[in-house]
Amino acid sequence: MTRIPDANVIHSRLRLRQLRLMLALQELGSLRRAADHIGMTQPAATKMLHEAEDLLGVELFERLPRGMRSTPFGETVIYYARMVFAELSGMREELVALESGNLGRVAVGAIPALASGLLTRTIATLKKSHPRLSMSIQVDTSDVLVQALLQDQLDIVLGRIPAGARAEELLFDSLGEEELCVIAGAQNPLAREKNLSWAELQNMTWVLQQQPSPMRAIINQVFHNARVDIPSSIVETTSIMTLLSLIQQTDMLGVTPVSVVEDYPGRDLLAVLPIKFEARLPPYGLITRRHRIQSSAMQAFMNSVRAEHALSK
Repeated sequence: MTRIPDANVIHSRLRLRQLRLMLALQELGSLRRAADHIGMTQPAATKMLHEAEDLLGVELFERLPRGMRSTPFGETVIYYARMVFAELSGMREELVALESGNLGRVAVGAIPALASGLLTRTIATLKKSHPRLSMSIQVDTSDVLVQALLQDQLDIVLGRIPAGARAEELLFDSLGEEELCVIAGAQNPLAREKNLSWAELQNMTWVLQQQPSPMRAIINQVFHNARVDIPSSIVETTSIMTLLSLIQQTDMLGVTPVSVVEDYPGRDLLAVLPIKFEARLPPYGLITRRHRIQSSAMQAFMNSVRAEHALSK
């Protein structure tokens, strides 16, 4: 039988000050310094820690000759304590925003392929209906963004769930799939070809996303399936604008979703090469934390994304 009490017991008896002490103890490694940090005496801190351990039925910190170290149970409590205080900080920010007449703030991460199309349209529409909504935008690959989401640095990710992510902690609202294409500058001699093979492109310089992004994994797999070595001359970037600029000004090749080419104002400066991808990227969509309470700002943003996506179909 488990020593861990029921959730309602933890809810009613575990105190925020105890969580603050554990966070300070994890950071400082000393009960005396942790007590000083949160403004209490060491005996009081010792008693508070014992009370938390008695309540939870497990040892949270191992007592060492010099200092203290969290046990696996302590690591788990500290992980959730950080989320509790992140949520409280978010609550405070939203209260301040509402007090001043704003809808609030939302921190969004988006993969490059969606940043210039769906995300841009969403922001433009949303700022018309909610001009005082504050937004911060981070553009990067899905693996980087989802990690930031799990660390409460982002509220929402517009992207894909990468391989190896803690999917059980995420909610995924799929919006669709994207077809990939190989692009070159319109002046590239390959742009005039009617048919190409992967072997013919192997010795070219490629502009690709960094490992371990889902797009890069698919490109590597395509070359492998064609029994062709992965190109040795590669420029890695997560920036769509860098990719497009290099493609236009050099003979380099790139890979991008078809939607990026269709949305690009300088479409006539690019050429989609006559070679097909059998594989497709995993579905993209809205990714949030499973146990995160969605603020009004988050809900407004996600509803706007869904509306813009429906209009583009």
